[in-house]
Amino acid sequence: MSVRLHLFAGSFLLACTSTAAIAQSAIAADGPAPLASDAAAATDPAEGADIVVLGFGQARQVQTVSAIDINRLTPGSTPLKAISKLPGVNYQAADAFGAYEWSSRITLRGFNQNQLGFTLDGVPLGDMSYGNANGLHISRAIISENLGTASVAQGAGALGTASSSNLGGTIEFTSLAPRDKADIVASGTYGSDETWRGFVRLESGDLTGQGLKGYLSYGYLKTDKWKGFGEQRQHQVNAKIVQDLGDRGSITGFFNFSDRREQDYQDLSLGLIRKYGYDLDNISNDFALAQAIATAYQAGLPLPGPYATVDDAYFDAAGLRRDYLAGLTVDSRLTENVSLVLTGYYHDNHGQGLWYLPYTPTPGGSSLSVRTTEYDIHRGGVLGHVAIDTGANHLEIGGWYESNDFQNARRFYGLANQSTASLPTLEFKKNPFATQFDVKFNTETMMYYVSDKLTLGDLTLSGGWKGLQVKNKATRIVGTLAAGEIEARDWFLPQAGALYHVGEDAELFATFTQNMRAFTSAAVGGSPFATTQAGLNAIRGTLKPERSTSYELGGRVRSSGFQASLAGYYVDFSNRLLSLPNGTGGAGKPTTLQNVGSVRNYGVEATVIYKPLPPVSLFASYSYGKAEYRDDVISNVAGTPAIATKGKTVPDNPEHMVKGEAVYDDGRFLARVGANYMSKRYFTYLNDQSVKGRVLVDATIGYTFRREGVLNGVGIEGSVTNLTDLDYVGTIGSNGFGFSGDNQTLLAGAPRQFFVTLRKGF
Repeated sequence: MSVRLHLFAGSFLLACTSTAAIAQSAIAADGPAPLASDAAAATDPAEGADIVVLGFGQARQVQTVSAIDINRLTPGSTPLKAISKLPGVNYQAADAFGAYEWSSRITLRGFNQNQLGFTLDGVPLGDMSYGNANGLHISRAIISENLGTASVAQGAGALGTASSSNLGGTIEFTSLAPRDKADIVASGTYGSDETWRGFVRLESGDLTGQGLKGYLSYGYLKTDKWKGFGEQRQHQVNAKIVQDLGDRGSITGFFNFSDRREQDYQDLSLGLIRKYGYDLDNISNDFALAQAIATAYQAGLPLPGPYATVDDAYFDAAGLRRDYLAGLTVDSRLTENVSLVLTGYYHDNHGQGLWYLPYTPTPGGSSLSVRTTEYDIHRGGVLGHVAIDTGANHLEIGGWYESNDFQNARRFYGLANQSTASLPTLEFKKNPFATQFDVKFNTETMMYYVSDKLTLGDLTLSGGWKGLQVKNKATRIVGTLAAGEIEARDWFLPQAGALYHVGEDAELFATFTQNMRAFTSAAVGGSPFATTQAGLNAIRGTLKPERSTSYELGGRVRSSGFQASLAGYYVDFSNRLLSLPNGTGGAGKPTTLQNVGSVRNYGVEATVIYKPLPPVSLFASYSYGKAEYRDDVISNVAGTPAIATKGKTVPDNPEHMVKGEAVYDDGRFLARVGANYMSKRYFTYLNDQSVKGRVLVDATIGYTFRREGVLNGVGIEGSVTNLTDLDYVGTIGSNGFGFSGDNQTLLAGAPRQFFVTLRKGF
């Protein structure tokens, strides 16, 4: 771990000691005021609580889903499923929960996942990609039942968002506050494919009468794969403690743990789907057949069974991730007009993504071996801001610092020549017989920002800028991948906005934003180091960080149970970097990073919410988005013509998305049905391959007892996903996108599945 991180840890412990002393001296103060999140948690949905908030008062497109909405999903579902109904949000997965991380993908307005920013209670989650080098996925960072809100800024996040990748928007998650009264919140779920899900949260209530409260929770998920053989499981622990200091602020500490083990589904192509159907999967139940296929391949003989190539079906594959995430936040009102928020955090991750492959046989053993890509993250940071309110003016000055030590390796583990696999798939592998590469990275991120908001009657003006510097350093231990240093820096990235109130129930807004995405530090994926030393040297002098300039204009209106928003946007996106795959994912060849010039994104988004009666909520959203390349790709090989990407649509960007939901919830009886349509999506840069559009329908029905006695607050709920049992392609780009031609980079979506849940305390 770097010296900088040790210094941070020492400073963080000193801050903990100091703030603990402040908390002790404040115990004698008056009792704490109720927290806003406590009030929200106690709100009966039939009384008119906003399930989706359309961002009134914001000078940009921001929409928020509440804990009520998140808890209507099948327990264990990622909160990304809750926000998937918002306009401009393209979310995909291959399982009912959206928790299978290899398949989980989200894009906003044509920007893919690693070009977005994600935070939990302000703590950066990195870009949440599968091979994450700088964070972790939200479904590992926190149990979904402990989330309070999920907010989507489709075009531009706040200046203070702790992210170095938020070119095209941010998604900010907020955890629930502990309750004032002691309580037990619990649920149990059983469903299709032997799905078992349990959750329990123990609420301490106010322990001292002076605002000290917390909770400890545990979540467990185990499900068989819906096709093929294998299972996916996860253990999670969340703990949170808050000392409310009344008018003086609060001190909050948290600790989150996750251990996820999931066997993968086979990546498909259109050709494989036509030949074998959507149910083609790995042959994890037949190790002898997998060995026979590998032996025939290595001898140059025809393969046994129906398989044409060894990539049609592997024996098995899996993702293993273990994470610890902890932090402390001091929220202090220094004077009547000055406040300070300071957060320190630390994240430790150990992960392996593994495939049983025929390309490298075990010496003296099986014709297969286990190839892993290994991830080890040790990162810590501090972020915060000072806010000054002087009448109509609100000024914020803040910053973020993070030091991240990341080690990325690819290793091979031996298998015995026997009829069953000698290494269990869902256990971390040890004692490799070979290492293809092993690279250590250090990434140092520094950001500052200044923002100001001035209210002049019906007009509110906001603006400011941020500065960002990210230094990436790679040190090669084993192998031939690139080493060296690279930097992305811009000390002035401006943002400006205006909000105008048209009467009490309508407003207009406009925003201008510039952003930069830093380079990533990794030996795989879209990193400049994920190539040979010669490859890095060839592009280092001309490689520039991706940049975006965004313009947004819109309006909102609300009246008597009716809310609506309409927004249009235009984005100039320059220095677009493409990481081009070389062969199948199993082949594991270095990628090629190229600057393909600029991209133009533009579109319109509309949202309508109507509550004709307190228990009834109707929601609909529509988005049209066009994202197209404005340049051809210049070939790096002399004499080879440029690749004609100009005018082509960016892959994984459906032009049309329509989402709708109808809910009846009177606090006792719940009925919900939702539908989600998206048009076709290309999965090549030349747009010669695509998957067709689809409509997915989910439904929920339930009843909660609301009377005195042992059953008070107990609910039973049934839910169904993919109600029409549609065969469809869920995720595209699981192995990246190629220029043209069919590619094994698709994942089939889950069929219809049923679940039943018992709840208490929600």
